[in-house]
Amino acid sequence: MKIAVDAMGGDLAPAAIVRGAVDAFRQHGIEVILVGKRAAIEKELSECGASDLKIEIVHCEEVVGMDEHPASAVRKKRDSSIVVATKLVKEKKADAVVSAGSTGAQMAAALFYLGRIPGVLRPATAIPMPTIDGVSVLLDSGANVDSEPENLVQSAAMGAIYAEAVLGIKNPKVGLLNIGEEETKGNKLVTETYPLLKNSNLNFIGN
Repeated sequence: MKIAVDAMGGDLAPAAIVRGAVDAFRQHGIEVILVGKRAAIEKELSECGASDLKIEIVHCEEVVGMDEHPASAVRKKRDSSIVVATKLVKEKKADAVVSAGSTGAQMAAALFYLGRIPGVLRPATAIPMPTIDGVSVLLDSGANVDSEPENLVQSAAMGAIYAEAVLGIKNPKVGLLNIGEEETKGNKLVTETYPLLKNSNLNFIGN
């Protein structure tokens, strides 16, 4: 697997990002493409004794700031690290993209350049969380402010697929985060989503 990494995104970029990429290469043999300002990346590689590693660098001049409007910044800054890294996936030069920068900008770049899965109305942000029994996946964790019941059902389906395909959880359980266990509890969105999940093919366990 080859991963395009936004080397300029995040509070401690590029130092922390470059060091993380070096660790991934050394410990797991993951191929990494570092995207960002070449001089800054090469400086960090040198400082962690990794100048001789076969880590590809793709140079770009711009960076999307955390305080910028995500969609506008992605449209205007086409030579930004977050956009260039995402386009590497579109061009099949990388298998995935990773960024610690603006979540909104990364979501916008993914929508503009990679698109949605056919049939999926809205993307969702997923967070794997450690639990007593292993790992649970929480979504949507911020991509959408106003969702409809169908959006939550689709998010549940995507989360279940992720849990099975990536985390290796067979027939993962799906729960609906609510204020209580009863089927009638919660606001209009939750009470309308419950029967849709209950009648779906997902392994729904309730609230």
